[in-house]
Amino acid sequence: MSDAAKAGGPRHVVAGDGDAGQRIDNFLIRELKGVPRSRIYRILRRGEVRVNGGRIKATYRLQGGDDVRLPPVRVSDARGTASPSASLKKKIEESIVYEDNLILAIDKPPGLAVHGGSGVSVGVIEALRALRPRDPELELVHRLDRDTSGVLLLAKRRSALRSLHEILREGRADKRYVALLCGRLRRDRVSVTVPLLKNVLRSGERVVRVDPRGKASRTDFRVLSRYADTFLAEAQLHTGRTHQIRVHAQYIGHPVAGDRRYGDDDVNRRLSGLGLRRLFLHAASIAFPWGERGKRLRIEAPLDPDLQAFLDRLSEAA
Repeated sequence: MSDAAKAGGPRHVVAGDGDAGQRIDNFLIRELKGVPRSRIYRILRRGEVRVNGGRIKATYRLQGGDDVRLPPVRVSDARGTASPSASLKKKIEESIVYEDNLILAIDKPPGLAVHGGSGVSVGVIEALRALRPRDPELELVHRLDRDTSGVLLLAKRRSALRSLHEILREGRADKRYVALLCGRLRRDRVSVTVPLLKNVLRSGERVVRVDPRGKASRTDFRVLSRYADTFLAEAQLHTGRTHQIRVHAQYIGHPVAGDRRYGDDDVNRRLSGLGLRRLFLHAASIAFPWGERGKRLRIEAPLDPDLQAFLDRLSEAA
């Protein structure tokens, strides 16, 4: 920690070439280790973080040479930081579905946060950093909600992170999810293109709603199978907004089964009685150009056994 930080004053960090393209919120999470994520977003909203003397948003992407002013915040001593348990590290190690010299992907278990903060001591990224100390630049490429399972991609090098973020921004990645939606959709396909606006509550909880002031977003739903009053759908993401599938599903009147935030409480209680214990949303695959020749890499994660068993019960009841 710098003398300025110890004395309660701001400190300055100059972004290196390796930081170019990284979002400022992710940069702060790395620089301010031990500071809750909710606190980081709060100081960003208040304009306490300055880049080259000016205020920025959480979505700002750094450029090499940027001067980042960090406010005096209390950073937890590293010795007080929780370490991932042996069982968690084992679970994460067993969940790796792809790895090369630049990236790795896991089939994220449900109920596990992708990072610590907001009441969560450790998450996927902390466990993987403990498992891969030889990869100090390991970073999340994208995120999954805590209750969502499936393919989660991480970069081992800052250069790989920049490349993958560019691929995602340009829409060259194909991300597909499987979700059980409530109700009976008349058509086999529907595309939802309403804008989404994200709000962060004081608690750090993120709530998203359809709002004309929000960011453009698109999800394509395709029915895979139908049950009595639910249907299994593939959701193809063309944008990567927070809670996008869940809010788009709610918007068309067919919320994701088991969704406690955007779902139908009565339907969720009934499905819980049939054995559904979690959000029925699974990141099934991601495909993108990768390697020297730009050959398309496809990474898949099969539907979790608990979700497949629930579908089998729905089929038997139909």
